[in-house]
Amino acid sequence: MEKNVKNRIILLTGQGKGKTSSALGMVLRAVGHQMRVSVLQFIKKSRNTGEARALALLPGVEHLICGNGFVTQQDATNQRENHCQAATEGLRIAKSRLADPSIQMIVLDEICSAIHHHLLDEQEVLDLLTSTSNGKIIILTGRHAPQALIDCADTVSTIENTKHGFQQGIDAQPGVEL
Repeated sequence: MEKNVKNRIILLTGQGKGKTSSALGMVLRAVGHQMRVSVLQFIKKSRNTGEARALALLPGVEHLICGNGFVTQQDATNQRENHCQAATEGLRIAKSRLADPSIQMIVLDEICSAIHHHLLDEQEVLDLLTSTSNGKIIILTGRHAPQALIDCADTVSTIENTKHGFQQGIDAQPGVEL
C-alpha cells in the first residue's frame, strides 16, 4: 500500500445483528486482494465458532481472541480484572499490528463494547487510532460507540434491530449466530 494513502477508519455500531459479519465481509475482500489482515476480537471468548474456523482457512489472516466472554454488571471484581487484563493485552497487540507495515487491515471487533464496559480507556483507543501510520484500513465494531470514535471514523454504519429470532425464542444456530 502506498505510504501517502490516508488511513480508513470504518465503524460498525448499533443494536442490530451483523456488525461482525459486515467486518468479516471486508476481510474477505481484503483477502481477495492478497492483503494481510489481523482480526482481534475483544469481549468474545469462544474459539469454537464458524467465524473462527473460517478465518483459520483464509491465507494471510491472523485471528486473535482478546476477551474473556461477555461482561455483565454482576461480574465479581476478579472477573472484571480478568476482562480488563484481556482487553488491555488485546490493545497492546493491536498497537503492534497497527505499527506493522506488512498488515494492511486490522479489525478490532467489539472494541466499542470494551470501551462501554470500561475495560479500555476511550482516549487511549482514540490516541492509538490517530497516531497510526498512513495506509491502514481499521475496522471497529460493537454497540455503544462513543461519539469520539464516531467523529474519528470516516465511515460509520449503524445497524438497527428491527426483529431478531432470539426475541421469538429461537436458539443460536450454526451459520447464523455461531
